[in-house]
Amino acid sequence: MLQNRKILMLAGDGIGPEVMNEVKKVIAWMQSNKGIEFDIQEGLVGGASYDQQGTPLTNQTMEDALSSDAVLFGSVGGPKWDNVKREHRPEAGLLRLRKEMDLYANLRPASVFDALVQASTLKEEIISGLDLMIVRELTAGVYFGTPRGIEELEDGTKRAFDTETYTETEIVRVARVAFELSKKRSNRLHSVEKANVMESGVFWRDVVNQLHQTDYPEVELQHMYADNCAMQLVRNPKQFDVIVTSNLFGDILSDCAAMLTGSLGMLPSASLGDVNDSGQRKALYEPVHGSAPDIAGKQMANPIAMIMSYAMMLRYSFDLDAEATLVEQSVKNALSCGFRTADIMQENATEISTADMGVAIIEEISRLNQN
Repeated sequence: MLQNRKILMLAGDGIGPEVMNEVKKVIAWMQSNKGIEFDIQEGLVGGASYDQQGTPLTNQTMEDALSSDAVLFGSVGGPKWDNVKREHRPEAGLLRLRKEMDLYANLRPASVFDALVQASTLKEEIISGLDLMIVRELTAGVYFGTPRGIEELEDGTKRAFDTETYTETEIVRVARVAFELSKKRSNRLHSVEKANVMESGVFWRDVVNQLHQTDYPEVELQHMYADNCAMQLVRNPKQFDVIVTSNLFGDILSDCAAMLTGSLGMLPSASLGDVNDSGQRKALYEPVHGSAPDIAGKQMANPIAMIMSYAMMLRYSFDLDAEATLVEQSVKNALSCGFRTADIMQENATEISTADMGVAIIEEISRLNQN
């Protein structure tokens, strides 16, 4: 039996609890059939935490996250909390987790399943076989830079401002993650910024170039402006393998890449920190989709992104590559059998609920495990 690992589950708001329930079923199957056990703790985050505790993330939950081997995160937010002060908004809980856990590298894969080629709005020949990874810097840049605010000018009008800042260390560490990933894939990396109009873009390019020359000369490195990258993602996405970019551009480009696959409900993500002395790294795994409050509680949510986030956890936090592949292949098989949730429903397919999709995936896990 493998050594137990500590997981903190933060289901959050909206459809978060529903999709997290399906991961719990997969974890239970792994425990019963593979002897892979996890010490699981659950907590509140986002609006659910604010409603009960007056804050989107308590200090205790933050401590629990820091003492865990990995955090599985559902989703936060919804119109219910639109008028809450910024520091108490549900999203503030997620931002605090990322910042205090120092999760600076966000890995967002965009892969097109053969069974869902028709779900994309792009032509089949454009996206068939697509498999790219966006590495987004997550704890710096314009989302965290200061000064920021809204001020009144002398003439009585107002102005708002945010500051884009990056240190050399912040760029090097996320670029290093991207270079290492590239070495394990096709040895190709695109670094994306706006060096033509932003000083931070010029600095980003210089730092990445220096790291490339000193540590990763074997990787093919190309630079691209963020606006061109957005265009190229819908024009010829298979030219990319790994993309590394800043917090703001990564936020935008990863959602663009997500829709190449047909649904945000399909895509997982991993947010990683540095490796410590024992070889472990802080990590948080979450689906790319939001809280989808309009379908919350209706068993319409797609749990695949949450289950694939669990697979990423197996691979990146616990080196359980075979088990991660088992989960990923089971998702592909369930889709090949024609099972669909509402967001990816296609002609001649069978629409099923959130829970039934979880059951279909577990049945495929069991079948593959017997072979």
